[in-house]
Amino acid sequence: MRQPGQLGRLGTTPPVPGRPTTCLLLGLALGLLFALFTWQVAAEGPLRRLDERAGRALADGPLPDGLAELLADLGNMTVAVPILALTAAYTAWRTSRTDATPWWPPPLTAVVTMMAVPVLVVPLKLAVNRTGPPGMEGNGYYPSGHTATAAVAYGAAVLLLLPHLTRPTTRRTLILTCTLLNLGVGYGLIHRGYHWPVDVLASWCLSGILLLVMAVSTARYGRGSAAD
Repeated sequence: MRQPGQLGRLGTTPPVPGRPTTCLLLGLALGLLFALFTWQVAAEGPLRRLDERAGRALADGPLPDGLAELLADLGNMTVAVPILALTAAYTAWRTSRTDATPWWPPPLTAVVTMMAVPVLVVPLKLAVNRTGPPGMEGNGYYPSGHTATAAVAYGAAVLLLLPHLTRPTTRRTLILTCTLLNLGVGYGLIHRGYHWPVDVLASWCLSGILLLVMAVSTARYGRGSAAD
């Protein structure tokens, strides 16, 4: 049977030439995009004005408020963090039984990545001090903490599971599900008027960088030996 290689890719064994460079370039692109969003929001530039018009339009969209609220709630720490914790425990147990590599580095890296979310997001909220959509009180809405929590928790859970899945369709389904879930969280937050669109987009950029760091850090441990 062909074994998943680095980050669970079929038919390869670490190291995979070019992957660190790809991650670096993608991380740089996400960082530049995040810097652009932050600059425009802080300076009240044209993008911020366009963002607020788009936010008001999306808040009037056809999605039922109850469903939008449910999707937004999936970004709560009380929902997303336990899912990551359970995934970390499961993959640690499975690795300890089926793999010769140490079981603890990937779960520990996932926990550290999750802990980095408030460390980065809270100071940014205080520094930018953006006002919220109509009906929301106070400042500090940029970037979206719920969006970052969901993206990092569910994304890190996927990164932990991928090395243990050998079927390409299963891995693609998992990645697609995670992507759709995070899109739903972001749209739910905007539709319910909890955040502006750029608050969500910026958090996806920041979360993408964190997940790239996690992926590179755990790549050497991505040799799953158990079939899904």
